[in-house]
Amino acid sequence: MKFLGIDLGWTSGSSGLCCLYWSAGHLQLLDLDCKQATAEILNWVDSWAPDLAPAMIAVDAPTLIPNATGMRLPDRLTHRYFGRYHAGCYPANRQRPFAQRTVEFGLSLETRGFHHASTITPQQLNRYQIEVFPHPAIVYLFRLNRILKYKKGKLAQRRSELTKLRQYILNVLPGLEPSLEVSSLPEIPTTGAALKVVEDQLDALICAYVAAHWWYWGSERNWVLGDTSTGYIVVPAPVGEMGS
Repeated sequence: MKFLGIDLGWTSGSSGLCCLYWSAGHLQLLDLDCKQATAEILNWVDSWAPDLAPAMIAVDAPTLIPNATGMRLPDRLTHRYFGRYHAGCYPANRQRPFAQRTVEFGLSLETRGFHHASTITPQQLNRYQIEVFPHPAIVYLFRLNRILKYKKGKLAQRRSELTKLRQYILNVLPGLEPSLEVSSLPEIPTTGAALKVVEDQLDALICAYVAAHWWYWGSERNWVLGDTSTGYIVVPAPVGEMGS
């Protein structure tokens, strides 16, 4: 079973990509990459999850947007539950400039057999897609008091926060269940453009890990905000709390 994380560029810019593989009781890192065009991203998906091969794809982007205006239910719920961590997500509706690209991307995955999995029977082999949101996942997986602020601010601050994320991945994920065997990751660059590439790649790795966590545990240790009729986001539940 493979788990593909896609930190999708909503309107333009590159998308971070990660492929994890479940084998012999642990996850292995197979690939970290960045692609620009949607066709390139889908070609990458086809290369790692060809034909009917079982896989779950976790996308950091709103691929289901039923509402013409306003904010989706899952977006509102992120602010309710994660606002104190500074982890409320950006609102999505069909009038936003990114909506056509993100929704069409989800539809392209559906044509490849990846059906939405807002509910799941754990550890069943199939082809799934889910929407995820790295910020609250990072807070809960690594037991933080707030998000790591590597998205905005001065370069030195962003680099410092991204360095923390890299170390948490290396130090914490190998000890969780499912465990990720990872001994090396890209070094954190000192220039802005190169930093953005690694940021996208590490976000994609978190997406892929959330996919594996959802597949492994289902609702026992994950939350699902919303459903396929409203849009939904899968988030690992805080340690010690059950999913819903």
